[in-house]
Amino acid sequence: MKPLSSFFLPLSLFLSLFFLIFHSSKGQSTLIQNTCKTCSKDDPNIKFGFCTSSLQAAPASQCATLRGLGMISIRLIRYNVTDARCHIKILMKEKKLDPYIRRCLSDCFDLYSDAIPSIKLAMKSYNAKKYYDANIQISSIMDATTTCEDGFKEKDGVVSPLTKRNEITFQLSAVALSVMNLIKNNGSIG
Repeated sequence: MKPLSSFFLPLSLFLSLFFLIFHSSKGQSTLIQNTCKTCSKDDPNIKFGFCTSSLQAAPASQCATLRGLGMISIRLIRYNVTDARCHIKILMKEKKLDPYIRRCLSDCFDLYSDAIPSIKLAMKSYNAKKYYDANIQISSIMDATTTCEDGFKEKDGVVSPLTKRNEITFQLSAVALSVMNLIKNNGSIG
């Protein structure tokens, strides 16, 4: 018969590991929550729920530092810009597309195409801690989403098929800029 201590040792190790993992992930979740709380309080363009769900869904976000969350938000912009560009390409293949909408989509395609090298430069600037440069590059992507959306509004009755994608790219960009601002201000999250 085995002593009772042989049962309790594995159980206590399991419980200790469980507590460490739960406590650790709770701490990182708190970092995301606090970051998004501060960002959404400081910037009316950032919705708290959007910020937290975006960052929490990203791989490695639970282990990230504030600086890591900044890079994650920039990567999310890159993925979204690439996906939006692909989506526009698919929409433009529609044969019976209104000529005005086709022109707007073509303009948006160009804007999103230009955003790809901008976001790559922003990643390099961010990695080099050149936050001013990264800010300019990400701000240009925000401008591109607004310009894209505004193009559809120039003609009465036209509805943009890209509104949601433009809003997501805009908000992800706002999150990245806000996180960079927190980092520049010594990483204080209140």
